[in-house]
Amino acid sequence: LEVFANELEVADGRLTGRYVGDVVDGKRKAELLRLIAQVENVNIAQTIAVGDGANDLPMLSAAGLGIAFHAKPKVKQTARQSISTIGIDGVLYFLGFKDSYIN
Repeated sequence: LEVFANELEVADGRLTGRYVGDVVDGKRKAELLRLIAQVENVNIAQTIAVGDGANDLPMLSAAGLGIAFHAKPKVKQTARQSISTIGIDGVLYFLGFKDSYIN
């Protein structure tokens, strides 16, 4: 399991409003998707990315399947696929999984 996120700076037990390290922005998210696919020896066309904000658009475009999930209007309009009325398990249904496979 890989996790990449922005790390917020804490000083004296309080958030400072600054971050520590490299920012995981839209460009970085797309780079990380490509890197993980390469490390895992998966063709980028076989990847799935899920996002809700404008900074997810580069990653959604890079993925073989980019899904806007309960996304902001701009993301819904730009992404090729969108899920807005059900939970994250909707991604599984979108991929063709049935309840009998999941339970």
